[in-house]
Amino acid sequence: MNTPDSSLQRPILISVGTRPEIIKMAPVYAELHRRGMPVAWVHTGQHREMADSLYAFFGIHPQHEVVLERRNGSLAHLNALLLEGLSEVYERVQPRAVLVHGDTTSTLASAQAAFYLDVPIGHVEAGLRTGNPREPFPEEKNRELTARLARWHFAPTAGAASNLGKEGVPSHAVYIVGNTAVDAALAGTVRMEKLLANGSLALPVALQAPQPHLTHCKLMTVTAHRRENWGEGIHHIARAVAQLLTQHVDLAVVWPVHGNPAVRDAVYAELGGLAEQLGGRLTLCPPLDYPALLWCLHHSALALTDSGGIQEEGAALSCPVLVLRDTTERPELIDAGAGMIVGTDTARIVRTVKQLLTDPAVLGRMRQAINPFGDGRTAPRIADVLARDLESSACV
Repeated sequence: MNTPDSSLQRPILISVGTRPEIIKMAPVYAELHRRGMPVAWVHTGQHREMADSLYAFFGIHPQHEVVLERRNGSLAHLNALLLEGLSEVYERVQPRAVLVHGDTTSTLASAQAAFYLDVPIGHVEAGLRTGNPREPFPEEKNRELTARLARWHFAPTAGAASNLGKEGVPSHAVYIVGNTAVDAALAGTVRMEKLLANGSLALPVALQAPQPHLTHCKLMTVTAHRRENWGEGIHHIARAVAQLLTQHVDLAVVWPVHGNPAVRDAVYAELGGLAEQLGGRLTLCPPLDYPALLWCLHHSALALTDSGGIQEEGAALSCPVLVLRDTTERPELIDAGAGMIVGTDTARIVRTVKQLLTDPAVLGRMRQAINPFGDGRTAPRIADVLARDLESSACV
C-alpha cells in the first residue's frame, strides 16, 4: 500500500535575493501557499535596502536570510559567501525542493548549494539565451550553468524551451509555462491602483513633479544598469535623453537612477543640470519601489531600458520597450512587435524615439501587440508540476 512520506511536511524553499527575483517569485509563493503546500522563503541578501518594501507589498515574510558581509565587489567573493550561507540554511531546513529564478549570482549559488545536498532544483524563467557569453555578463553563463543542475525547467516561451533542447535538456523536464513577471505586473497594477484609490499607498515625492505634465506630455520611463553599459554606454543613453527632451517639448521623462556610482555619476554628469531647467519634465530619482515603477510603466507612452524584467513588465502593461542593448535574451518581445533593440548609440536612440513620438500609428501598433510572455497564469502551472511530481515521489 502506498503511504505518504514524512517529506511532505518539508517545505519547498524559494531562494532569491535581488529585487527582480523577489517580484517574479512572489506569484509562485502565493500560489503554493494558497494550495496549502508547505513553502518557505530564504532571502539571499543582495538587495537588502529594496527588499522590505517589496515583501510588504506582496505580503511575504521570509523565514530565512543569508547575511552578506562583503569585503569587496568581486563576483567570486559574492558567490563564495552565498554558497556557504545557503548551504547552512538548506542543511537546517531540509527542503523537499529549491526553486531559483533567472540568472543572478544568487541563482547559481542557490542551485549549487541544493545540488551538493542532493535537493531537486526548479529553475523558473529557464532557457533564456543571447548566445553571447559576455552579453549580459555574468548572467548568460549563470543561466546556462543553472540549467545543468536543474530537475524542472520552467521556460517562459517556446523559444526558451527550444534553447534548452539544443543544449541537451530532455523534453520531459521542460515546461512552457509563461513568465511570472506577467502574473506579478497584472496583479500588482490592480493592487497598486486600489491602494492609491483608498489612500493606503502613496507614490514617492519624486513622482509628484511629472504628474502635472501628463495632461499635455507623453511620459517615457528610462532605466539603465547593465554592467556592459557602464561607462560610455550610460553617457550615450543620457545624451540621447537630453536631446529628446530638448527637441520634444511634449515629452516628460522619469529616470530612476541606479545607485552604483558607475551609473549614477554618468547620468548626473549628463543630465543633472538639465533637470533643474525643465521644470518637472525630467525627473531623476533613486530607484523606485515596485508599485511606483508599475505606475510609471502604466502611464508611459514607451520605456527605454536595459533591464530584462522591464521588457516583460512593459509587454504586460502595453508599454512599448526600446532595449538599450545590442542583444536580448527575450527575442519574443521583438518578434511580437512590442519592442525594438536600439543599443546605446545616441543618434539611433533619438531617431527611433522621434519616430514613435511623431507617428501615433507605429506607437499604437506596438501598444496593441500580443504579449508573448504569458497570460498571468504562470504560477498555477508551476504549482501543478510541483504538486504532481513531489506528491508522487513522496509515496512508497
